[in-house]
Amino acid sequence: MTNLTADDRKRAAALKALDLIADGMIVGLGTGSTAAHFVDGLGERVKAGLRITGVATSLAAEALARRAGITLAALDDVPHVDLTIDGADEADRGFRLVKGGGAAHLREKIVAAASRRMIAIMDDAKLVDGLGRFPLPLEITPFGARTTMRHAADAAAASGCSGNFVRLRGGDARPVLSDNGNLIADLDCGAIPDTEDLAARLAAIPGLVEHGLFIGLCDGLIVGRPDGVEFIEPPAHSAE
Repeated sequence: MTNLTADDRKRAAALKALDLIADGMIVGLGTGSTAAHFVDGLGERVKAGLRITGVATSLAAEALARRAGITLAALDDVPHVDLTIDGADEADRGFRLVKGGGAAHLREKIVAAASRRMIAIMDDAKLVDGLGRFPLPLEITPFGARTTMRHAADAAAASGCSGNFVRLRGGDARPVLSDNGNLIADLDCGAIPDTEDLAARLAAIPGLVEHGLFIGLCDGLIVGRPDGVEFIEPPAHSAE
């Protein structure tokens, strides 16, 4: 088991998440390499007779789901999402996530917020003691982009982060655009001492459409490890 690659561990986590899917569910379909394993596996279950409706978090996830034979609906056309399964670039045991490596964190966050439950799937390298090693994705408007990036760097410094450098993903010559037509930038925070504080500061910046910190949205982590899969959930609330 110790010879499992990172992709093997991602696939193991994704396949474990399939156990959470029941007939008739409306399922949020995440974006990225780990989520792609889940969509592929879900497609196999659908071919075997499982009836679900998918809500895609990106054009890439939509295309993958269609190839897998999964029936799709727009978020606005469903009453709710029962369960969203998505990947993460980083996660801590407080169920805080960094997402957006695939430039889809705005749509991913909208779907997660509309879901009764969200579970993040990942390999064990993504589970960290503290967020910040992975650059924090930002979706920003093209107008005033440099000013917005400067304000994001200032917010990281004010929040006590060990780094505050912001770069445009892809550079000026070939900037990465989201499915919404906005620019993607990455904030090198280093260690983030107060995730909630940084999230609030970034959310207050005009022109910063959405940041990649997911707080209060994730209800569990499925982590693929060399020796198996770990399902981490919040402790049950004690009875009053």
